[in-house]
Amino acid sequence: MMIGIRCAPRGSLPWRRTASFAALLLITTACDRWRDAGEVVVSAIGGDLTLRDPARGPQGFAARVMMDASAQGLVRFDAAGQIEPGIAERWTVIDDGMSYIFRLRDAEWADGQPVTATQVVAVLKRQLAQPSRNPLRPFLSAIDEIVEMTPEVIEVRLNRPRPDLLKLFAQPELAIFRTRPPGGSGPLRIVSRTRSGALLRHGVDPTRSPDEIEADAPDDDVRLIAERAAMAIVRFAAGKSDLVAGGTVADWPLLAQARIAPANRRIDPAAGLFGLVVANRQGFLADPTNRAALAAAIDRGAVTGAILPDWSSVTQLLPEQLDSAAPPTIPAWAPAASSARVQAARDMVASWRAAHPEPLALRIALPAGPGGTLLYAAIGRSLIAIGIRPLRVAPDAQADLRLIDAVAPYDSARWYLATACAPCGEAASAAIEAARAAPDGASRAQWIAEADVALDADAAYIPLARPLRWSLVAGRLTAWQGNPRAWHPLNHLRNAPN
Repeated sequence: MMIGIRCAPRGSLPWRRTASFAALLLITTACDRWRDAGEVVVSAIGGDLTLRDPARGPQGFAARVMMDASAQGLVRFDAAGQIEPGIAERWTVIDDGMSYIFRLRDAEWADGQPVTATQVVAVLKRQLAQPSRNPLRPFLSAIDEIVEMTPEVIEVRLNRPRPDLLKLFAQPELAIFRTRPPGGSGPLRIVSRTRSGALLRHGVDPTRSPDEIEADAPDDDVRLIAERAAMAIVRFAAGKSDLVAGGTVADWPLLAQARIAPANRRIDPAAGLFGLVVANRQGFLADPTNRAALAAAIDRGAVTGAILPDWSSVTQLLPEQLDSAAPPTIPAWAPAASSARVQAARDMVASWRAAHPEPLALRIALPAGPGGTLLYAAIGRSLIAIGIRPLRVAPDAQADLRLIDAVAPYDSARWYLATACAPCGEAASAAIEAARAAPDGASRAQWIAEADVALDADAAYIPLARPLRWSLVAGRLTAWQGNPRAWHPLNHLRNAPN
């Protein structure tokens, strides 16, 4: 057992929203160790714990964590971001990847009723059919039909092969979630809950009352809390939680004010996009040459260095070849010296302003929080250096440039291209659509390569870095692993005792 310093009781700390972050930190710095006993307390940053049908649209991070814990899909992610069984105990891929056959295990809804193949098929069809707003639906168009073969077996038939399908099925957006009564089949069961907190437990007996269940308090319980990053950091620093999950660039600078050991700060090797899309293709940004000059002029080292010195910047859209027929396209401006890039962009802006005397300003949509402020300062300096006035706007406001900060749900170049095309030119859009509809892997790979070249020529996206995803992890969570999905299931936080 890991023995730690005894901490003040929960009620002794002023967990008031009105308390300042700095003042709370002064109170909480003396208690920085955890005992390997009792429930695991997890703070999830972003949104609340209200579960809703994924067909209604995207949910916040905390709700996605809750969904993953209480309503697993056909398959799930393990601690390393690899596929493991969910409701399906095993599966087979046949017909050259055109058919996935899943054998379901004996699973139960939260009320103890059995989960049937008919119900699983109905849930998945609801997520894929119009008018579903499930964010994964655009990447599941290869699914032709989902059918019940027997009471224990379902088949997912494709109209074109998709070797990455299981990673999509493992996402919380494809959890087998029943809307009436709402709930799923685990692996954890909800014992009690509010909008911002929930107690989850393995193996709950649905015939017992909630009061009886909660009184048991076994050591493998998970208490999930949805809260702001500042409060989550304070709670962890006080030894009152074991994990802070869902940290992004917006809140990373808050850790500079917290006395948390470096060993407890973990950064995922997240795969995905972190950059600016050209959201308004008018005025100065109507010309792809101007867009490319702007992309070349941004000091990426200053952008990433303002947040984290060893956060690496990128200049290309695709991180690697993935399922493309060619290596990632490198922008033509990338080999040039930064001074030459800045001068070329300054000349283009001067030429534009000679024909358009009004001031040239660009609205940049960035997240709230100190990280967004640091990003704005670094990007703004690059724009000012070439004669453009930056204007910061809210993430959902009308903008000329908008930050995309997204972890890739699966490892296909098409996800990167389609996500960065927001919007993009006709040639790139057509190639991305052709890749989606390609009848086989070879033609799909070729269309992806052409889309990568076309999107680079269109200069519709300005790559900056890989997504920054961080967690605070107590030493007793020995099963926690960083992974490219930046996803940490609540049932894979602690190793089983010897």
